[in-house]
Parts: sequence; C-alpha cells; structure tokens
Amino acid sequence: MILVLWDIDRTLLYAGDTDRLVYREVFRAVVGRPATKLPAKGTGVTMPLAVRELLAANDVPEADRLAPLIVARLPAELRRHRAELLRDGHLMPSAAEALAAVRADADLVPSIVTGNLRESAETKLAAFGLTEFVDVPLGGYASDDPHRPALVRIAQARAERAHGRPFTRANTVIIGDSSKTSARAGRAVRG
Repeated sequence: MILVLWDIDRTLLYAGDTDRLVYREVFRAVVGRPATKLPAKGTGVTMPLAVRELLAANDVPEADRLAPLIVARLPAELRRHRAELLRDGHLMPSAAEALAAVRADADLVPSIVTGNLRESAETKLAAFGLTEFVDVPLGGYASDDPHRPALVRIAQARAERAHGRPFTRANTVIIGDSSKTSARAGRAVRG
C-alpha cells in the first residue's frame, strides 16, 4: 500500500481571496481594528503560524493571547463564506479526475496534508465535492500541529493505525505545490 497525501490550496483547488477575507474579518472581530497587512499568499505556512505573522505585521502586542482566539474562529468564518469560496475559487485542472483515479486503486490510501485547520480543510473539500475522494480522518492538519514538518508523520501514524501497516518515506507520496508540503517524510510530487 502507498499513502498518497494531497495538499489542498493551489494543488486541488484555488480559494481565490476567500482565505484573506476570512483573516481580515476575524482579525477585526478579535483585535477591534482592521488589519493593514495580510499574510503572503501561497507560502505553505500553516494557519496558526500565518495568524502569528498577521498579528506581528500589524503590531498587535498581545499576540500570545489573541492568536488562539483568531485561530479558533477561522473555520466557522470560512463556512460562513462558502458562497464566496465557490464564486471566487475553482478546482485546479484535472484535480477531481486525479483524486478519483487514486481513490479507485485499492493499493493507494488517499488523504490530506495541509496547512489548513481540519475544519477549514473539510469546508474547502466539501464545497468543491472532493470529500468522497480522500480519507479525511487520516490526514495531517494545522490543527494537529502548527509546524508543517510534523504533519506528514501525523498522517502516516493515522494511516498505520487504520491499515495495520507502517507508512514511511518509502511508501508515502505527497502531492503539493510547495516543497514545504513534503517535510522530508515522503516523496514529493509538485504540481
């Protein structure tokens, strides 16, 4: 068996500016003023670390206290903006076909490794009809660990528990748009 871990943003789908809209709205609600600077797009940074960068870039002194409050609100705010996600975002070319082909092969275990929080990942996958193609519970998410290098190993451990066999660098493939996706725990395929 081979564990196939898909990144989400810019690999399976493009969310448009919806994530940035969500960051702006949650920042304003928690901090009490608008953010003048937003996290850079497409950096491969996990949501919790992007929130810390957002707070630092906007000179918020209480980052340690406010960061968890912002992170906790992100998934619900993203769900609230599902219409914008669908309007401004899109599936990446051939993403659904590639996911379906992997899902159809009994020797492949498809799941997710992403800098998104699990609830945010589930919202994005569901919005674009991709949930059926991956074993969401086996994935590695920023809600598991804010440091991306740990996420592949988390997914491998979950897949091992579910399938009763070890998943290592030799039998794990990571498909993503950034070298940060792979974290040296599997073979990376950049799309």
